[in-house]
Amino acid sequence: MPTVFSMIASGEIPSYKVAEDDKHFAFLDINPVAPGHVLVIPKREVDYIFDLDNDELAALHLFAKKVAVAMKKAIRCRKIGMAVIGLEVPHAHIHLVPMETEADMNFHRPKLSLPAERMTEIAQSISAFIKSEQA
Repeated sequence: MPTVFSMIASGEIPSYKVAEDDKHFAFLDINPVAPGHVLVIPKREVDYIFDLDNDELAALHLFAKKVAVAMKKAIRCRKIGMAVIGLEVPHAHIHLVPMETEADMNFHRPKLSLPAERMTEIAQSISAFIKSEQA
């Protein structure tokens, strides 16, 4: 049975898509720890990130870097933090989180709930910077 992340990447479940290529998908976390929190996944279902082969792992990180660079341009923040955390979805994923302080990477604090319009605005802004880099 496909994971919820596979269903998001295939379009079966709607998402706030930020970027996509033939092997990766990036979308806003619907329960973010900070506005603009993005999840980056391989399209191939792999539960544990270190079960990806070396080329897949490298490609996932390079795709995440492209997204993070665009996030830094689209969102006012000091840095983009990166974490591999989460056991609830059995699909490898990288969290990219806009940071002002290290506390912004605290995944135990209450999650945010942003209006759909704000989520759409953030996703479109990040996506626009990715597209401008590819032009």
